[in-house]
Amino acid sequence: MADLRESLARALGEAYLLGEELGGGGMSRVFLAEETGLQRKVVIKALLPELASTVSVQRFAREVHAAATLQSPHIVPVLSAGHTSEEIPYYIMPFIRGETLRARLARGRVPYAETIQLVGDVAKALAAAHEADMVHRDIKPDNILLTGGAAAVTDFGIAYAIHAARAETVDPFLTSTGTSLGTPAYMAPEQACGDAIDARTDVYSWGVVTYEMLTGHHPFPTAHTAQRLIAAQISERPVPLSTHQTGTPTWFCRLVMSCLAKEPDLRPANGQFLVHAVEYGEAGQPFAERCAATVRRIFGRPQGEI
Repeated sequence: MADLRESLARALGEAYLLGEELGGGGMSRVFLAEETGLQRKVVIKALLPELASTVSVQRFAREVHAAATLQSPHIVPVLSAGHTSEEIPYYIMPFIRGETLRARLARGRVPYAETIQLVGDVAKALAAAHEADMVHRDIKPDNILLTGGAAAVTDFGIAYAIHAARAETVDPFLTSTGTSLGTPAYMAPEQACGDAIDARTDVYSWGVVTYEMLTGHHPFPTAHTAQRLIAAQISERPVPLSTHQTGTPTWFCRLVMSCLAKEPDLRPANGQFLVHAVEYGEAGQPFAERCAATVRRIFGRPQGEI
């Protein structure tokens, strides 16, 4: 196969001028580029060839186009998508000036006031997606971009697009290590087990990210391998957030810990719930006073029992 950069440049033609490679993750290589017509910077992400070989290009394109319909100031939109002559799918997103939450965490834990602002933005992104029946599947600090004191979530719909596209090409009777798309450190138990997922899977990941921001470390800090992280997500309970001296209000500690429940039924239902919970909690009106028994249980149960 031709070099991916050269292949991508041919597919883009004169519409985009490829620049430096920014790195990537477990699913893609990432390039900075300039859209020549509008003279603006964009980011182009191309699936890794070994992953692309298991994906239906047509199904991937359909799912990415569906993700492009999401509208929220806290979602980085998909501008366009396509594939190279070697059938390597790629998609194009705006270039956001700022840093990832991962880079911010490298400088230490995030104070409560900053945390609740940023994770509130992430909750709004999740609310918009969940209302459209879309689950991100890979909420993590690397996919949260910080700019101007606000947060925006990137790669919405991409993990699902890969999952759906693989379902059309991979023998359903064959399984192998690593077939669950996502990141072990932020993966909900049901996702780690390969079970059905829904909005509550993203809620779990939101809880892991929030816990890490407030404490400066992962909920399972001694798990250093993918296998160990997955085992911890499935069977271990993190130390209650309230035991850490973070200056975090009790109601928010309870909310975060409820998101980390092993059973999806014990978590908040979706991103919209998180948005309301944060808004009412910050206003001094715990959401428990305005909702049904499930919510009262979350906010009313002693921290150590969640």
